[in-house]
Amino acid sequence: MKTKNKNLTTLEEFKEQHYGKIGTPKRDELEAGYENFKIGVLLQEARLQKGMTQEELALKAGTTKSYISKIENNVKEVKFSTLQKIVELGLGGHLELSIKL
Repeated sequence: MKTKNKNLTTLEEFKEQHYGKIGTPKRDELEAGYENFKIGVLLQEARLQKGMTQEELALKAGTTKSYISKIENNVKEVKFSTLQKIVELGLGGHLELSIKL
């Protein structure tokens, strides 16, 4: 029989303790930051899977290596239209968006 260690905290419990419940300004800021981080990681993974450098991707997408780097490293937020160009023109892919309620 598996016993639960009372010293362990789930990620959700940690976020609530340190950033508040979902819907509070501090928590919303945390969640938005995570989404931007996730976009950068997904973009980097796709670029590497295609065997492209940041420079090659930037040239195909009509942007700069610096901008691609900033997105991948979560330094700069990317507009949806720009992300769409990077994915479609640069990577030859298709960007999908979903809304969860």
